Amino acid sequence: MHLPTPAGMNRRHFMRHLAASAATIPALNFISHVQANAAQLKRNNKACILMWMSGGPPTIDIWDLKPGSKNGGEFKPISTKGNLQISEHMPKTAQVMDKLSVVRAMSTREADHGRGRYYMHTSYVPNPTVVHPAFGSVVSYEVGTKRKELEIPAFVSIGGGGSSPGFLGMSHSPFLVDTSGRIRNADMGDLEPARLNQRLEMLGVIEDGFIKSQRGEYPQAHKDIYQKAVNLMTSQQMEAFKVDQESPETLAMYTGAPAQGGMMGGGGQFGRGLLMARRLVEAGVPFIEIDFGGWDLHNNVFDTLKNQRLPQLDAGIAGLVADLTQRGMIDDVTLVWMGEFGRTPRINQDVGRDHWAASWSVMIGGGGLNGGVAVGETDKDGTSIASGKSYLPGDIWATVARQMGIPLDTVHTSKRGRPMRIANGGSPIQELIS
Repeated sequence: MHLPTPAGMNRRHFMRHLAASAATIPALNFISHVQANAAQLKRNNKACILMWMSGGPPTIDIWDLKPGSKNGGEFKPISTKGNLQISEHMPKTAQVMDKLSVVRAMSTREADHGRGRYYMHTSYVPNPTVVHPAFGSVVSYEVGTKRKELEIPAFVSIGGGGSSPGFLGMSHSPFLVDTSGRIRNADMGDLEPARLNQRLEMLGVIEDGFIKSQRGEYPQAHKDIYQKAVNLMTSQQMEAFKVDQESPETLAMYTGAPAQGGMMGGGGQFGRGLLMARRLVEAGVPFIEIDFGGWDLHNNVFDTLKNQRLPQLDAGIAGLVADLTQRGMIDDVTLVWMGEFGRTPRINQDVGRDHWAASWSVMIGGGGLNGGVAVGETDKDGTSIASGKSYLPGDIWATVARQMGIPLDTVHTSKRGRPMRIANGGSPIQELIS
């Protein structure tokens, strides 16, 4: 029997076996389940939705504009319902900024895509001796394991490549789906239930033998993953992935375009992913990440932002905040928007902006945090932190951990016995805390 590596289990291997196991998912009453979980959510079932802007977004053109500066670019700032201004191409988001804030003093040093992604997800810079868990995996470990009613994974990644659970183990890997709710790398197959049961029984005998042989942690982890796949067969919570069950009006609220014939009009895959995230929160999932790529804008930055990126971003964020507010969920769900880094204040010869990690912004809100606040500031040209205090990814995740009820003195232990403080010992951002 082949025992895969953790990365292999996380993606192709797990998904292939999940597909074989999930031969049928019976139609069950998802609405009553959602209502029950929504009530429990109000009783302290906190959640986090991470909006990941893969490629590194130019935050100087979105959250921290510099009108009058040589670096300011083509866009103008507009007032919001909060005490800050944002891009003129984010008018819908401007109307909900009383629920959101912007940390304008991020200074993270890592301006490489891979290293920046790792740092922003884990709070740790890459280290060849240890693989740190993404914060979604930390939430799965600290929060998801306590939600005994949760039958689907506690960490769901929508539209992206996923992140590593590191030393926390394969069972805390992200569950990968696309924005239509299809399981990544899955081929549903056509196994009959009786034949499937026979295979599972035979597999159980083989795996028990491997576990008894004491060949390390992977045999037991392999069996646990299989059991989770089988459990999904009959879980009504899988209905949370079916965004097309929502009304056309709700779909339109997230995408800024009407739904036609059950399909999204005008693109809107980011908004569709956010709507799925809201459904997953109602089902009890504590951490959802939505990947919205296309931000590596070394050229033609302003036309790309105005015509492609910002319309979807604006509709999606505004729709999510409005929906969470209407449902009484906004104070229980912390929202985080960020990428690997920002982009250079200087506009290059190709009318683009390059990688920049010295002074940039992260948006954070909901979750009971103070809204409408700009934390820190950059100088008049956006080239450095002017407030005297800068922030690291650990400070963002420490803020989220606090709002989700995860103790900040939590320490995890790596496979080599090294103690690892949650969020790398970051501190909650005081200006955001009520």
